[in-house]
Amino acid sequence: MSKRGEIFETEHEGEEQENLENFSLADFFSMGWDTFQAKTSLFSPYFRMMLKDGFILREAAGAAAHRMPIKDPATGEAREVLMFGSNNYLGLANEPYVVEKTIEAIRKFGIGCGGPPLLNGTTSLHRTLEERLAEFKHCEAALIFSSGYAANVGWTTGLLSPKDILIYDAQSHASLSDGIKMGRFESAHFAHNDLNHLRRRLMQARWKHAYTNVIVCVEGVYSMDGDVAPLPEIRRLCSKYDALLCIDDAHGTGVLGAKGSGTAEHFQMEGQVDIVMGTFSKIFAVTGGFIAGSRELVDYLRFFSRSYMFSASLPPPVVASVLAGLEFLQAHPERVKQLHENVAYLVAGLRSIGYEINCETAIIPVFVPPSINIRRVVSRLHEEGVFVNGVEYPAVPKARQRLRLSVMATFTRKDLDFALDKLERVGREFGMLPARQ
Repeated sequence: MSKRGEIFETEHEGEEQENLENFSLADFFSMGWDTFQAKTSLFSPYFRMMLKDGFILREAAGAAAHRMPIKDPATGEAREVLMFGSNNYLGLANEPYVVEKTIEAIRKFGIGCGGPPLLNGTTSLHRTLEERLAEFKHCEAALIFSSGYAANVGWTTGLLSPKDILIYDAQSHASLSDGIKMGRFESAHFAHNDLNHLRRRLMQARWKHAYTNVIVCVEGVYSMDGDVAPLPEIRRLCSKYDALLCIDDAHGTGVLGAKGSGTAEHFQMEGQVDIVMGTFSKIFAVTGGFIAGSRELVDYLRFFSRSYMFSASLPPPVVASVLAGLEFLQAHPERVKQLHENVAYLVAGLRSIGYEINCETAIIPVFVPPSINIRRVVSRLHEEGVFVNGVEYPAVPKARQRLRLSVMATFTRKDLDFALDKLERVGREFGMLPARQ
């Protein structure tokens, strides 16, 4: 009997919960469906189970911070936990300076523009932010999108034509993957951070199309493993094979480099990246995204990037909060330094208790053996006062499910020690670490 049949059978026997625990999201992608009702009615119990387990949609009851109240999935009561599940790496979500600047913008500009950027949706705040972003990323110009997703979809579908080639890292974000699906251009992936495979892809592209446009796209920091692209070597390959280099620096911006400018600064390569993509949903803790590059590139994308042209403009308060975040970052480089120190301390602590960690960014994966129910691990850590995200198949390979720890600059040493104690206790409880001798 198929898994689909098994669920319908056990539904009548009251064993639905136990049966569904053996499922993954990938099972729902692979099933055939007779009707939309069959698809949705079968998925809904699975979704409700994850909701009850506290694996998804845990409800915040206060401002985003390193310590914040979260409603307990079991009791519904809000209690304070350490937040290791947020991309708010620098703690700007409730930084007083940023909050006050945002309130000032609401009083002056209201809550929204009521239109797209090219028509009535550009204020002096938008213009200033684009100029500051270009300067921050050592580019000539920049344009703002309604989300990081829209930025990746927008530049790929707007810039690349059927004769062009995009070569991208296999672990690139889903937004780039969707841009490739929507676009009308040739594409090929290379194995993650594999320079030899990238070289072969570039050689193949130039052998087939000696004079066509080729773009290589990588991420500065990869969101699942927290590893960094070997940017200098990739730049050299792009120069050798006459390809443009694009970097998605969503998780590198504000995290890498002494000033937090990102991956290019980390490698002392400012100004050597042709297209820079970024998002406001990480260190700036709001929403939106941007593309930075040459002035000609930005001028072109304003008219040919459909996700820019046909989306409402970002609300002025959001733009003001990003501007204030940039100002705070540039005035307080010690916040970036503190983030680096916290990452180093946590990584050293995890290694000392037995976890195998190889990381230099604010994303630290703690791998969980596939035999262990990762949802229960996440739930236990929450009970112990530590909020972490669990990532399971198909988002990652079955053998590589992991806890994804996101480090914040605003954690104290006491916070980190508390988290290490709980991660050791729960790790030993579930057999992720050897029992004490």
